[in-house]
Amino acid sequence: MSPLTANQGSDAQPDGHHTTIPSLTDEKSFEGHGGAHYPKADVEAASNTPIDGDSGIVLHSEREIATHVISVDDDPSLNPWTFRAFFLGLGLSAFGGSLAEIYYFKPQTVGVSLMFLAIISYVLGFAMETFIPRHGLFRYLNPHPFNKKENAFVIIMASAAANSALATEVLAVQRLYYNITPNAATSIFLLFSSQLLGYGIGGILRPILLYPSKMLYPGVLPLISMFDAFFRDGSTARRKLKVFYIVFGAIFIWELFPEWIFPLLTGFSIICLAAPNNAAVTRIFGGSNGNEGLGLFSICFDWQYISGGTNPMAIPLQAQASQRQTVSMFIGYILCMIVFVAVFYNNIWKSQNFPFLSQLLFYENGTVYDQLLILNSNFEVDPTLLAEQGLPYYAGTWVVYLLSTNLGLAATFTHLLLWNRDDLRDAWSWMSPSNLHKQWQELRWENVNWKFWNDDGIREQPRKDEDIDPHYAEMLKYPDAPNSWYYATFVVAFVVALVVIYKSNSTLPWWGFVVSVLLATISILFLGALFAITGIGISIQTFVQMIAGYLHPGKPMANMYFVLYSYNTVSQASLLLRDLKIGQYAKLPPRASFTAQIIGTLLGAILNYFLMNSIIDSQREILLSVEGTNIWSGQQPQQYNSQAIAWGGLSHELFSTGMRYQWVPWSYLIGLVAPVPFWLVHRYWPRLRTDYVYTPIVCAYIGWLCVGINSSVLSFFAVAFLSQWWIRTRYPDRFQKYNYIVAAALDGGTQVMVFILSFAVQGAAGTAHLFPAWWGANQGGNYDRCLSLR
Repeated sequence: MSPLTANQGSDAQPDGHHTTIPSLTDEKSFEGHGGAHYPKADVEAASNTPIDGDSGIVLHSEREIATHVISVDDDPSLNPWTFRAFFLGLGLSAFGGSLAEIYYFKPQTVGVSLMFLAIISYVLGFAMETFIPRHGLFRYLNPHPFNKKENAFVIIMASAAANSALATEVLAVQRLYYNITPNAATSIFLLFSSQLLGYGIGGILRPILLYPSKMLYPGVLPLISMFDAFFRDGSTARRKLKVFYIVFGAIFIWELFPEWIFPLLTGFSIICLAAPNNAAVTRIFGGSNGNEGLGLFSICFDWQYISGGTNPMAIPLQAQASQRQTVSMFIGYILCMIVFVAVFYNNIWKSQNFPFLSQLLFYENGTVYDQLLILNSNFEVDPTLLAEQGLPYYAGTWVVYLLSTNLGLAATFTHLLLWNRDDLRDAWSWMSPSNLHKQWQELRWENVNWKFWNDDGIREQPRKDEDIDPHYAEMLKYPDAPNSWYYATFVVAFVVALVVIYKSNSTLPWWGFVVSVLLATISILFLGALFAITGIGISIQTFVQMIAGYLHPGKPMANMYFVLYSYNTVSQASLLLRDLKIGQYAKLPPRASFTAQIIGTLLGAILNYFLMNSIIDSQREILLSVEGTNIWSGQQPQQYNSQAIAWGGLSHELFSTGMRYQWVPWSYLIGLVAPVPFWLVHRYWPRLRTDYVYTPIVCAYIGWLCVGINSSVLSFFAVAFLSQWWIRTRYPDRFQKYNYIVAAALDGGTQVMVFILSFAVQGAAGTAHLFPAWWGANQGGNYDRCLSLR
């Protein structure tokens, strides 16, 4: 599937690093859901589909949503600072950080399931409570029953680690395409600075983006609701967990087959079996291997790819919104196949000279473009060398992806202005003069107590008539993490980043770095508020790549670093604030949340680095290939590098008016007007129900199948239909009790098996040991037995 469903995120990051449109609200990414009335109507409608049994209650405000969907109660005696919490947090951080980096090199962008991390931490904590004695020295390992705050501490630490740091993408590109291997110290500091810069800015902006009651973060409500249920009624929760154990065990064993023994199950295509020597059949119906084909009518039995970037069972709080999003995704899916086939077989942009699906750059004759032949010793484009080599080409389908991504991004803003003006007004209400003055007083440098060891962290108690978030009010009894901690995090990360960009020969000047950070800060203010209220996460990656290209023409390396310190900073700030909101809902003391986030982030970054190097060392040739395999793929570093060369090195030559790909930037303007016809039709002819068409999703999904294993798409829609419509409407009680548990178990069992197989037989740390070839394991070609076009 395409990189649209990312991350990083992520709860995935946000996910991969490419999500640019609203996506299903699930435990793995912080992207929100689409909607004709995007957020507020969706969340308010929780009264129609109550998460926790509060049927009959109509929710009208952020306060009511926060107090009825999740518990406001707090027990200050619960202690999160235990050896058990650190032990589980570090262990799951190591698992999540390693798995996230393995997934980075998969043919489809996949995220680590936050819901699974939440449940498995509960299971392991309960096991330690049950089986470890509580006397003698053992009392340090098991001081008291495993409590809600320990679990929240573990979740936040593991969540911070379970994202592939974007800096590893920069390092991977340098190793694969520039033959540069930065020294370990420079690499580690690059990772630390890029991950923590957003944490510093996000933490400083807590009064704006976290504390107000309207900053709801709806994407975490299903997680917190389930989390509350475990600790409110232990016996009921443990009965539910029996289902979790059964499903976890079953999918754990099952994944041995599609992942190793019987990989034909990744994409079972009757048409490929009937016509195994037809290239057109491969392009349209093949899809079991990376960049093979569109996967039409293929059936996938591998949950790793069905769930992919978005678990089809993890849905918004309102069924109608889910149905509308699924409809829009399906429309985009159909249009994607039509457009891709039309572009290729009409030879638009000379598409037939190149592979059908690819993220690489090519010479006109179809051979892979050697970018080093156009760069001088400073890794800048040399006009003389460029004239000798000629301008590179994209595969036609990748150009469609770039166009559709820009269309979707621009259409999102217009869609929100037309359908969600009230939500935008709420999200950016901090811009009123009175609020700006208040926030400025709180954030001013001179108001920060830099002697943090003397800062008790106790915040001012609000007046009784002041309208504040009830969860925030409960948190006021705990010392806050001082603002100086976040300022210090930002300053240290900023200084280290400045040193790194010069030590690593990034070619990004200091002023370019400053611009990237300023752009990130502005984006965090506006898009962070939008995400906090609505759950809609908007990626600025493609936009900042364009900005960097025109600011630093001829410098592809500078483009990569500019994107790293702008886009990734926004992503990290969103993740920090989301996790702080989880801590606030769980009543975890703020200093515990800060500690967990910093430890998890640093540990995850280190593991990302070492695992990245291990995978590149052992799988280099596969990562550089156009198609890869159904286990390993270089699709993410390939697209990041291609974008850096095209935008960073050749923006004027390829994308300016009159040039070959001029419609890529012009598509922003088209996207701005795309939602207007549907809004007008719905306004005057509502019976036509054009409100079911979410234009941003339709636009962006026109490029959905540009990369990855596409045999899973129809299976994804089938599971989404079964869960979101059939079970939800026909068996609502079972849905409420078991849907999220089963979804987390499927993700968890799959991800544990993928983790084991990656090291045991798939070559994550050395030589791969593929299963012996047989009919169901076509090791010499595509697993679905379509014609190999490599």
